[in-house]
Amino acid sequence: MAKKSRKNRSNVPYKENIVHPPSFKKDDGWHPLDADIDGRRDQKYVKNIKPRSDGQAQLIQSIDEYSLTLAIGPAGTGKTYLAIASAVQSLEKGTVERIILSRPAMEAGESLGFLPGDLHEKMAPYLRPLYDSLGDRLGGKRVRQLLEDGTIEIAPIGFMRGRTLNNAFVVIDEAQNCTYGQLKMILSRLGWHSTMVVTGDPDQSDLLEGMSGLAQTADRLDTLDNIAVCRLGQSDIVRHPLVAEMLGVL
Repeated sequence: MAKKSRKNRSNVPYKENIVHPPSFKKDDGWHPLDADIDGRRDQKYVKNIKPRSDGQAQLIQSIDEYSLTLAIGPAGTGKTYLAIASAVQSLEKGTVERIILSRPAMEAGESLGFLPGDLHEKMAPYLRPLYDSLGDRLGGKRVRQLLEDGTIEIAPIGFMRGRTLNNAFVVIDEAQNCTYGQLKMILSRLGWHSTMVVTGDPDQSDLLEGMSGLAQTADRLDTLDNIAVCRLGQSDIVRHPLVAEMLGVL
């Protein structure tokens, strides 16, 4: 990928009254991380990560250098994990005030039917990969604390319209299940002093054929110098070796 200009770290002042989402109530009796918190309360979490392929190294560098990065590639290439790891690192360094994680509420080829509970309970099955990555980087107990005080916000794509995301690290996961209109809306939420990473695999969309807007969006944004589009391949897959072999023929 050709070298592009670095991210704009403007010091233009801004004023915003940040309204955090309703916090989790401790007496609700349920939380999607309860099992992890109980099982991993004293477990050491991963503090440092290293890229395991050239593609992953390029992705980490792009996230560090650009305000907007699109990570496109097959399952198992570490797109979501590296994005969340970078978000946690930015939060720990104090370069952002909050982490916002979002993904479409889309079932993988089957309907889960009616889900009981409030918004967080209904979204938990869709957001489980994000909770897992956060728990691996921060530990379950601290993740819950950050969720409760609003430092980490997890929300569906539909809740992003009309917002301006300042001083935040934003990760849009499973973007292949977003339409072109949804992606245009979410990308335009980027505010001052923020970083956004969009991850997805155009070949595994759960939308009807032709409805996913990820590939088209990536192709158009790839022409802009201040946006990074990282395309990972089978050589970057870090899951079981059979995953790369299967995806090569399926």
